[in-house]
Amino acid sequence: MNSMTSGGSLAAIVVDSVRRFGDRPMISDDHASLTYSELGDMVGRFGALYRSIGLSKGDGIGLLTGNRVETWAAICAAAVFGLRFTPLHPLAGEDDHVHIIGDAELRVLFFDPDKFGARAVAIRSRVEDLKIFGFGPANDVEDALAALTTVSPLELEDRAEPEDLVMLAYTGGTTGRSKGVMLPHRALSVMATIIAAEWEWPLDIHYALMTPISHAAGVNIYPVMLMGGRVRLLPGFDVTRFCEVVERENISATFLVPTLINTLIESGDVIERYDLSSLKLVIYGAAPMSLDRLAMAIAMFGPVFLQLYGQTEAPQVLTTLRIVDHDLARPDLLGSCGRATTLTQIRLFDVDMNEVGVGEPGELCVRGPLVCNGYWKQPTQTDALFKGGWLHTGDVAVQDAQGYFTIVDRIKDLIISGGFNIYPREVEDALMAHPGVASAGVVGIPDLKWGEAVKAFVVRRAGAIVEERELQEHVKAIRGAPWSPKSIEFRSKLPLTGIGKLDRKALREPYWQAANRSVS
Repeated sequence: MNSMTSGGSLAAIVVDSVRRFGDRPMISDDHASLTYSELGDMVGRFGALYRSIGLSKGDGIGLLTGNRVETWAAICAAAVFGLRFTPLHPLAGEDDHVHIIGDAELRVLFFDPDKFGARAVAIRSRVEDLKIFGFGPANDVEDALAALTTVSPLELEDRAEPEDLVMLAYTGGTTGRSKGVMLPHRALSVMATIIAAEWEWPLDIHYALMTPISHAAGVNIYPVMLMGGRVRLLPGFDVTRFCEVVERENISATFLVPTLINTLIESGDVIERYDLSSLKLVIYGAAPMSLDRLAMAIAMFGPVFLQLYGQTEAPQVLTTLRIVDHDLARPDLLGSCGRATTLTQIRLFDVDMNEVGVGEPGELCVRGPLVCNGYWKQPTQTDALFKGGWLHTGDVAVQDAQGYFTIVDRIKDLIISGGFNIYPREVEDALMAHPGVASAGVVGIPDLKWGEAVKAFVVRRAGAIVEERELQEHVKAIRGAPWSPKSIEFRSKLPLTGIGKLDRKALREPYWQAANRSVS
């Protein structure tokens, strides 16, 4: 690469923020708190540890940990010292972890012994030449934290090139084997810069996150560092615990997937006991949110909501629906995912790669510096991802005359019933508009007459009395007869993926297995 055009790496964000913000508080969990300088020291010690065990530029490390400060230091050290990192999802199965470690050619796995000690040992027995280090003491396993105290920290210096691979992020695996998405420094440093520039952050950033930092909540830490803010890591989501921390520590920003926002709405009697007025920014995304629930959340928390839209292949900020766009008088905007962010080109195409008109549905396709470098060791799937010179998101959207995009649904979730194209979200939103419904999931199931039939799974709101026929008529009145579920099953809860998305595959699977075929 031409040295005149190098720079702009994720490493630069880490190194520069440590130098600029020194003694400011940077990151804390339930057990430790680090300033920027102290984080820099730990990053340098991780760099020395990496060198001592023989890791060199381009090697891969894996992390199977909870939300803790050491996890973030290890990730930052990978960026600064030329390695690539792969977070393993805490809720994935052992076979998936083994597959990812082997596929990604990871040389070292760092893990949290309190939560994943047995899993890490089992993985080591199945993966040849894998080193494992615990974040703390564990039987017959090296203690990374003890090792950090025995080494001298390396100097932090940005040596990365923009196209160096820094994160090999595996897709959730809900549609089959997880695929490794190759994210270079360029994609994540641009992402951080856009987020810092375009989002309406509070002046005093104290950002709490409780969803796994292996996913969307975690990469948002880079823009917080860019702006000198601080981060509070929580080990998981509990309504009371969340409210206590927000009130006691004056949390000003947080990231919540829609299911967690819904949980807060349903826990109104709990949150009324706490002063949550310090919250000035609630970022949400990773899954659709119904208009009715979003309006309820705005009424409860005020004008603090901002929606992100992106995917692993183009992280976080393809579009943003900013706080100013969350106008209860503009329900058409509330249902959208916002406008394209700076430096991002978006087009909607039909199946023949013809651009569709305003208001017409098409696949949302992307160009720009956020785009990944393809799938790891998957040239055929990479070619499909970049068909026609655009990244294909797999999402169907419409665009209005002002440039706001609305995601209709995933292409793979489309239900074709009696010749009608029905997107599950359309039915779910209609169901969620009923006052007796707390949450809803919709899938297509085999049907001899219709090809596929719309089937709904509904969780009633506490104390609500509502039956199948009433909800069928409700959806019919809002959307029309083809969208009305042919059957509705009431449940106490719906299955979720590890990052809080509705798991439609789990809802669909029993019906398609019985039909001896599957839709993925």
